[in-house]
Amino acid sequence: MTTRRQFLKDMGMATAGITLGSVGNILANPLTSKEWVSAKQDKVKVAFIGIGNRGEQNAEEIAKTNMVDVVALCDVDMGAKHTQKVMNKFPNAKRFRNFRELFEKYSGQFDAVVASVPDHMHFPIGMMALNYGKHIYLEKPMCRTFHEAELMMENARRHPGVVTQVGNQGHSEGNYFQFKAWKEAGIIKDVTAITAHMNNPRRWHGWDANIYKFPDAQPIPENMDWDTWLGACQYHDYSDKFHYGNWRCWYDFGMGALGDWGAHILDTAHEFLNLGLPYEVSLTYQKGHNDYFYPYSSTILFRFASRGNMPPCDITWYDGLDNLPPLPKGYGNSEYNPDIPSTNQGNTPVTTLNPGKIIYTKDLIFKGGSHGSTLSIIPSAKAEEMKNKLPVVPKSPSNHYVNFLRACQGTEKTRSPFEINGVLSEVFCLGVIAQRMNTQLFFDPRLKRFTNNEFANSMLAGMPPRKGWEDFYKI
Repeated sequence: MTTRRQFLKDMGMATAGITLGSVGNILANPLTSKEWVSAKQDKVKVAFIGIGNRGEQNAEEIAKTNMVDVVALCDVDMGAKHTQKVMNKFPNAKRFRNFRELFEKYSGQFDAVVASVPDHMHFPIGMMALNYGKHIYLEKPMCRTFHEAELMMENARRHPGVVTQVGNQGHSEGNYFQFKAWKEAGIIKDVTAITAHMNNPRRWHGWDANIYKFPDAQPIPENMDWDTWLGACQYHDYSDKFHYGNWRCWYDFGMGALGDWGAHILDTAHEFLNLGLPYEVSLTYQKGHNDYFYPYSSTILFRFASRGNMPPCDITWYDGLDNLPPLPKGYGNSEYNPDIPSTNQGNTPVTTLNPGKIIYTKDLIFKGGSHGSTLSIIPSAKAEEMKNKLPVVPKSPSNHYVNFLRACQGTEKTRSPFEINGVLSEVFCLGVIAQRMNTQLFFDPRLKRFTNNEFANSMLAGMPPRKGWEDFYKI
């Protein structure tokens, strides 16, 4: 006799990518109302990979849904102070330090994984989840190199029954539904330029840009699996300048301010304007450039070609305390979104200009914040003139976590799956290459290669994987 869980699993395989409203057109025997209720009540068995800091926040939010059974916890630093809260919250969950052991020894016990780990580990965990047929909620950015994004999207296509969701939470909030509704109604049209800005303090702003080597080795913390923490990256001696979130600062491990915040600021514009990949990526300003960690400040220009009846569009990215973008007349105040998750690195909002975007069209100018913040038309007089022409924006049926879990159950489709977020992640990877090389680059979106710099082409794949990690790069 088929169990309810097995039935649900088979149903999920059959309807991957199909929303609730169209299931009846696909299945010969569609679910009855009673079966849908049963499916919604069937808890998803989840394993958490990375349970400190951001992992703790994700674990708390997912536990709030009451839609999961937490069966496993995995962290390379299991037992360290920053992991203890989640360990105490789920004392009966099986514990692992090595995510490969989690999959190899315990995969029969869970349906999905939630990975909140350093950027350089997103790729191997994402690939392993796909290969084991496990749904995955993966923190952004999706990966760290252009080649990794290509492999992840291809692997996701080969596993259509596996649910994927990248953790740009605003993609399930007001920002997402408003942009979609306003574009469909013709309010947002003919976008020619977007300014994206993130000028908050970053961890590396106080570091010495005259750096000439990596930090000196320090003793590896007791019980830490440093080899697994490094993943496919070339070997580095342990330093607390890499650990506890500092990994975000380094080209070898993180994606800087662009990778950290770009997915929260540019996600809806990129998707609903069908921007795809740029034909030019140029670093037009930098301060504190070096070969090891990200600049103190940078301005990056992305140029996108016309798409159908949509005109060419330039996106200009600004980060750094001294690098504020020009503001249009009538911009007004810079609102702060209190719903933005804590970054654990100083959360006082920048009073001059908080993270967000300015969207320029042929007829209108919009300003918006980060994450789920909605857009407003500026100046205020124009907003007043337009208010009766604006469509009703539907409310989100589910937040980002519930959306993922309902997709695991087969009742919704994720809003930020690998196939959507992957191209946006590739845009950021190209931006980091220009940032790292401090130059102007021309890119062919069809051939997916630079046309004016062979060294930049080698950076699309990055350094070869460390011995023992090569198989993650094979499909």
